[in-house]
Amino acid sequence: MAERPEDLNLPNAVITRIIKEALPDGVNISKEARSAISRAASVFVLYATSCANNFAMKGKRKTLNASDVLSAMEEMEFQRFVTPLKEALEAYRREQKGKKEASEQKKKDKDKKTDSEEQDKSRDEDNDEDEERLEEEEQNEEEEEVDN
Repeated sequence: MAERPEDLNLPNAVITRIIKEALPDGVNISKEARSAISRAASVFVLYATSCANNFAMKGKRKTLNASDVLSAMEEMEFQRFVTPLKEALEAYRREQKGKKEASEQKKKDKDKKTDSEEQDKSRDEDNDEDEERLEEEEQNEEEEEVDN
């Protein structure tokens, strides 16, 4: 836990970006208002986390999961946010699944490339050995002809 209440505030850059995205163009916000919103957002996050933690504890778990957060939102009477949160969660899961599949495909492609390079190297070595053997045979034949 944080030692001072100020340590619990969200980063100002994040709050400023969220505020700018939420307000129409040309609308400014004072430093005081930005600070108040930042503190309110921090209190909300702490309260939501505490409520979600209660659901995790009821489930005898130490890890909060998405269903705990959704349940907390309902308990805090923020039902209207549950549907958009579920949609955002599904989009996040799809994105993560896509990244995982892309990573696995990249690994497979790399493995195939490595296998192909190893096969090429092995083929080159075999060809070199074949060439050496042929040269030796030719030399042996020449030596036999010279001996005869």
